[in-house]
Amino acid sequence: MSRTGFTFYEFFAGGGMARLGLGDAWTCLLANDFDPVKTRTYAANFGEDHLKAGDVFALTAADLPGQADLAWASSPCQDFSLAGSRAGLAGGRSSAFFGFWSLMQALSAEGRAPGVIVIENVTGLLTANGGADFTALCRALADQGYAFGALEIDARLFIPQSRPRVFVIAHRGPAPKGLTGASPFQTRAVSDARDRLPKALAKQRRSWRLAAPPPRNTDLIALLEDDAAVAWHDEAATQRWLSLMAPAHRAAAESRRHGPRSAGTMFRRMRGGEQRVEVRFDGVAGCLRTPRGGSSRQALLVAGEGKVSTRLLTAREGARLMGLPEDYRLPAAQSAALKVIGDGVAAPVAAHLARELIEPLIESLDPGARIQTLAAE
Repeated sequence: MSRTGFTFYEFFAGGGMARLGLGDAWTCLLANDFDPVKTRTYAANFGEDHLKAGDVFALTAADLPGQADLAWASSPCQDFSLAGSRAGLAGGRSSAFFGFWSLMQALSAEGRAPGVIVIENVTGLLTANGGADFTALCRALADQGYAFGALEIDARLFIPQSRPRVFVIAHRGPAPKGLTGASPFQTRAVSDARDRLPKALAKQRRSWRLAAPPPRNTDLIALLEDDAAVAWHDEAATQRWLSLMAPAHRAAAESRRHGPRSAGTMFRRMRGGEQRVEVRFDGVAGCLRTPRGGSSRQALLVAGEGKVSTRLLTAREGARLMGLPEDYRLPAAQSAALKVIGDGVAAPVAAHLARELIEPLIESLDPGARIQTLAAE
C-alpha cells in the first residue's frame, strides 16, 4: 500500500527548491544552509521553525529530529563546475560535503539513517580528479550500507532552461523490482563513471530506471515579462551587443528582425582572447548561474516585428525558468535573487525524481524499517 506522507532533511537548502519539487506529500524535518541571503529567502517562503542556519560542520546528530525517509544534499558545486577550479572534493566549497556526510555517519551509528539519500551536483562530479571523487563518494555510500546509482538529467526536458545535473541516488535496501534497468538518463558520462568504479563496489551499483517526462510544451518567450514592465537597453547598447557577436550569431539575430516575435539568450564569452557574445534561438535559456558563477549575467535578445531589442533577464523570469511558482518570494535586489536562483535545483526535476523513483524506493523498504521511520516522525 502506498504511503501518503514522507519526511526529509534538506542540506545546502538554498531557497528551498528541492522542497518545492518534492511537494505537499513531504514534510521537512530540518533544512540547513550557510548563506544569509538564501536562509532569509527560505524563511520568507517556508518559515523557520525547522531551519537551522549556519555551517553544516556545526550541526550534530542531535540537531536532526527523528528518522527521515530522505536526506537531500545539493552540496556546493563550484569546484566540480567546468567554470570553476575543478579542485574536486578537496576544494574549499565542495568539501562542505564532508560536513553533511559526518551527520549521515552519526545517524547510521544511532540507527536513524535515512532510507534514501540524494546528492545533486554539476556533471563535473562524474569526472573530477579523473573520476576519483565519484569513486570516493560511492565508497562512502557503500560503507554505510547504501546501494547507489547516478542519473544525468537536463532540466530542459521539463522547463526552457538548459541545466544538466547529476543525481546520485542511494538506497538502503535491495534493488526493488521495476526500478532498475535502462533509462534515458543513463548517459555515456554516467556509464563511463560507473565502469571506472573498482570491482569491490560492483554489488552496490544500481542502474536506476527513470522514464523521460512528457514533452515540454513551454518555450522561453512564454515566460518573459510584459515588455512595458521591464527596462530595455537603448539602441546604442543593443548595437554593442550585436557588434560583439561572431558573424554567424549576428546573422541569426538579424534574420529574425522581420519575422514573428522570437527570443534568445545571450552570454559574453572569451574566445581566442577576445570578448564575444553568443546567442541561442532554440527556445531554451542557457544555464542560470549566480552572479559570481563563471559567466556574466544572462541577457535576452528579442527580435521580430521589424526590430531587435536587448535587455537583461530579470530575477522573476529566472524563477520561472527554475519552475518556481509566481508567489515564490524573491529577495528585492536582483543580484541577491539571481544568487538564490542560480544555485538551486530545478523544481520540476526534483518533482519527477520524487514521483517516479524516490517515493517508490522508500516504499520498497522492509516494513520494519518503515515502521521505525514513521514512529520517529
